[in-house]
Amino acid sequence: MTHERPPPEHARYRPNVGIVVFNKDGLVWLGRRHGAAPPRNWQFPQGGVDAGEDLLDAARRELQEETGITSVSLLARAEGWIAYDFPSEFHGSKVGRGYQGQTQAWFAFRFDGADTEIDLYAHPHPEFDAWRWATLTEAGELIVPFKRDAYAKVIAAFEGLAPTR
Repeated sequence: MTHERPPPEHARYRPNVGIVVFNKDGLVWLGRRHGAAPPRNWQFPQGGVDAGEDLLDAARRELQEETGITSVSLLARAEGWIAYDFPSEFHGSKVGRGYQGQTQAWFAFRFDGADTEIDLYAHPHPEFDAWRWATLTEAGELIVPFKRDAYAKVIAAFEGLAPTR
């Protein structure tokens, strides 16, 4: 069980989990953010950690809520916490609660199911309106600019899990 909390220097960052799902071909799952302007509107599943919630449990919960995926096996966890700041023009509810950004524990899973398991409407408030398989490197090119440095760290952490293309 991983009830680890972020380091003190991340006190103004919302605790979060990020999830990279690899299919049998070594491609990763990307979702297109519902209502976000293209072209940098694709990302990995991610979401908040409830008070006292185990990080791995939070990752599995968020993955199921955002994608419908439950057939996974844990491959790895990135070392430490990876943080990013919200841009100055960001005025979402998280900023209103005093957060300057998010700090994330990242997990990599192998998808053991069939693509038919994927259901973007598994939760009443969908995060994504489309999905696709992509290379791990491609994910870094499709993310919004303010998350790009964080994604570079995630890609570096999990690049050994994807076959060379």
